Amino acid sequence: MKKINIAIDGPAGAGKSTISRKAAERLGYIYIDTGALYRTVGVSALRRKVNMESDDEIAGILPDTNVELKFIDGEQRMFLNGEDVSEEIRLPEASMAASRVSAVPAVRAFLFDLQRDIAEKNNCIMDGRDIGTVVLPNAQVKIFLTASPECRAERRYNELCEKGIQADYDQVLSDIIKRDYDDSHRKIAPLKPADDAMTIDTSGNELEQSVECVIKAIREKAELYADA
Repeated sequence: MKKINIAIDGPAGAGKSTISRKAAERLGYIYIDTGALYRTVGVSALRRKVNMESDDEIAGILPDTNVELKFIDGEQRMFLNGEDVSEEIRLPEASMAASRVSAVPAVRAFLFDLQRDIAEKNNCIMDGRDIGTVVLPNAQVKIFLTASPECRAERRYNELCEKGIQADYDQVLSDIIKRDYDDSHRKIAPLKPADDAMTIDTSGNELEQSVECVIKAIREKAELYADA
């Protein structure tokens, strides 16, 4: 029986991870945060102190980079060469490193099969920046989740503060604007809505409002698919 795949794309700080995870829990699907995969490769590159401007140097660490996605007590955890780096990959420097390594073709190829293999075996919600356009172009439901840069920066700033990580709002906003530009202008799989994606703007929404909007969209599209 063909699995139901939900692709949720959008810029940094749009709430993709939290919203997708909560929607998956309610629908009984597994949740895959593909950004965490790229963040893990980014952490590997930072630890090895490679030249982040060199595609060749970044690609050179891949043979010795083992990325594993595990579900522990229902929660996605990321492992780098056997070490749980689920907290480290959420640091701002890991976010910027993820944006850089995701532009390297060798890195995308390195993670591509892993993402598709999970989707083929499970009913899932997968979020990222090119899921509906590249990774799962035949997903039954595609959503592009966005919000204003200021709204996204405020959310990210509050999230970092709650974790006890020192942050500056203006710097967070600057990083988000830069990442938006980098992600949407990269040559390989740039950030953009799929042609058949539904755009949902969560600016000003409480978390629960955004979750309900996404679940409603998924249920409507999935029902159409089931009736087809």
